Amino acid sequence: MKIEQIYTGCLAEAAYYIESNGEAAIIDPLREIDPYLKKAKKDNAVIKYIFETHFHADFVSGHVDLAEKSGAEIVYGPTAKTSFKSHVAVDGEQFKIGELTIRALHTPGHTPESTTYLLTDKDGKSYCIFTGDTLFIGDVGRPDLAQQGDLTMEDMAATLYDSLHTKILTLPDDVLVYPAHGAGSACGKSMSKETFDTLGHQKEVNYALKATSKAQFVKEVTEGILPPPQYFAKNAAMNKNGYESFDEVYEKGLKPLTPEAFEAMANLTGALILDTRDPQVFAKGFVPSAVNIGLNGQFAPWVGALITDLKHPLLLVVEAGKEEEAITRLARVGYDNTIGYLEGGVAAWDQAGKDVDTIKSISAEEFESIVNEDASIKVLDVRKPGEYESEHLEMTMTRPLDYINDWTTEIDHNDTYYVHCAGGYRSMIAASILKARGVEQVIDIAGGYGAIKNTGLNRTDFACPSKAMKA
Repeated sequence: MKIEQIYTGCLAEAAYYIESNGEAAIIDPLREIDPYLKKAKKDNAVIKYIFETHFHADFVSGHVDLAEKSGAEIVYGPTAKTSFKSHVAVDGEQFKIGELTIRALHTPGHTPESTTYLLTDKDGKSYCIFTGDTLFIGDVGRPDLAQQGDLTMEDMAATLYDSLHTKILTLPDDVLVYPAHGAGSACGKSMSKETFDTLGHQKEVNYALKATSKAQFVKEVTEGILPPPQYFAKNAAMNKNGYESFDEVYEKGLKPLTPEAFEAMANLTGALILDTRDPQVFAKGFVPSAVNIGLNGQFAPWVGALITDLKHPLLLVVEAGKEEEAITRLARVGYDNTIGYLEGGVAAWDQAGKDVDTIKSISAEEFESIVNEDASIKVLDVRKPGEYESEHLEMTMTRPLDYINDWTTEIDHNDTYYVHCAGGYRSMIAASILKARGVEQVIDIAGGYGAIKNTGLNRTDFACPSKAMKA
């Protein structure tokens, strides 16, 4: 048998390819499906099933397109209802893939339809479980995303406890745990950077599994959960109801535009100009009003957190050769309305005589000198609340990037603002958004708090953040 974990770092997401005797299955596929089709072709295998562990909220699955192109059957767990053809499994139902058997174990709690798939080998031995967002390495799924009717977050957490203790923790300790996500995903709050483990080891180290009672489990799992990114509910709806073909999204977005056509398109459609280059490259020259979210970081999750309308038209500025990657990563989180990209990039824009904007970026040492001359300057720390609570400059104001659409109304457009995050990626996103919204005097601190810590500026004492504050 062959089991391959296909891990995508930007989304901290794991899909799985399983093959045995010429039959294959895919678990939780990403939006772009060619890699799965190519793997099956290479193995001379037919994709028989597409197993979905639940209606994902943090990415758009490739299940609909993959079923259409492969002829495979889409399988969801009990209670799931879709607007497309799918097989809703009953609890305990078995599916054959070559010599392997996959059994659906209904494990609600993260969502009502959440299902863990148990794989047994040709001898009937339990080999591994594909847990989706029910059980992570070091954590369990958040219980606040799919509350229905009178059910509260606490009710869902109690259901999750029952699912874990009746369906998963009764399995042998040597069973491998293959989750849908790792560290960096917003689907949990304390995930390990490891992407698989044995169930026995998780019983020893996973804080949620070590809870001595259901009440303690509910308290620990629900405590301090930050609100989910705004795109989560929208992605879940797309996964439940279907979506535009990825081929069509790709064709629509992969259109090179001259500077004149790019400008005209922006004016005609009101498109958001999204610049995906490195933050420091962006700072030195960009199309006015462009927002910088670099491809070299957590690109898709930040797009999802900050651009509230999935259908808003997008125009891209990218490094040469990165057009396809940008369109793909946008589509992964449901942003299907890319309408073109600037051919030749900012160099072509500049050569065409168009205005080029900049953002001043200073070193931590320069920032220290400025503070020593005037301690009353306004400094925005755009890290997450937990990062700020653990340690920060005494003079800074906490303004998390996650909530920039809420706090920009407080900003005085006539003031000067210095912005930093942990390393420089998020601060440039924040600075570009402020600049696009009319704040002319915004200055980025390159290297972020990591560099600032090496200066003599006064900082608060370090306080170890709780699991809840790491979210």
